[in-house]
Amino acid sequence: MSEPDHIIVKPIPNLSRGGFGAAFPFFYIEPKKYESVLRKYFPKENGPITKIDPIGNSPVIVGKEALKKIAPTWMNVSLAMKKDPETDKAFGWVLEMYAYAVSSALHGVGNILYKDFMIQPPWDTEIGKKFIIHYTYGCDYNLKGELTYGKIGEWRFDKRSYDRVAPPRNLPLPPPGVPESVVTLVKMVNEATANIPNWGS
Repeated sequence: MSEPDHIIVKPIPNLSRGGFGAAFPFFYIEPKKYESVLRKYFPKENGPITKIDPIGNSPVIVGKEALKKIAPTWMNVSLAMKKDPETDKAFGWVLEMYAYAVSSALHGVGNILYKDFMIQPPWDTEIGKKFIIHYTYGCDYNLKGELTYGKIGEWRFDKRSYDRVAPPRNLPLPPPGVPESVVTLVKMVNEATANIPNWGS
């Protein structure tokens, strides 16, 4: 499973093994921290809270048969979490990610946590062996190539700038000194828009 803000920079092999899924570990998915909330959906009889992996639903590689079991539970857990004010407040925009992690654990599908699955510029600066660029954060730089995060830069790429309009073709490349991850991201967006017929019309 992937998302619209994932750019695949190299072919992704099947990273799952032996009935386990493969998933990216997110630092902000913290089952231990939210154990009291998660126990509403993952009761103690299901085992320790550590059975819930610190993942979301994407990027994930999981077997079809496992996904057939997980998907309906994921939907139902997501809806139950959203209807519960305490859970909704605790998880906010990552609620569906927690719901997937819980549902995976409920069905006994553990995950190989694969940190090299993707990078998230501007914090991750090199592509290295990674497979995906996730452009979730805004990339703001001054013309010296210095990160100005939290302040709109003289040069910027932020997907939120395009929530009502498609990004134009030929976005300007970042200034010298900006990390490889950000340069590659913009080049690949430009490559895609140049090759999609009638882009932006």
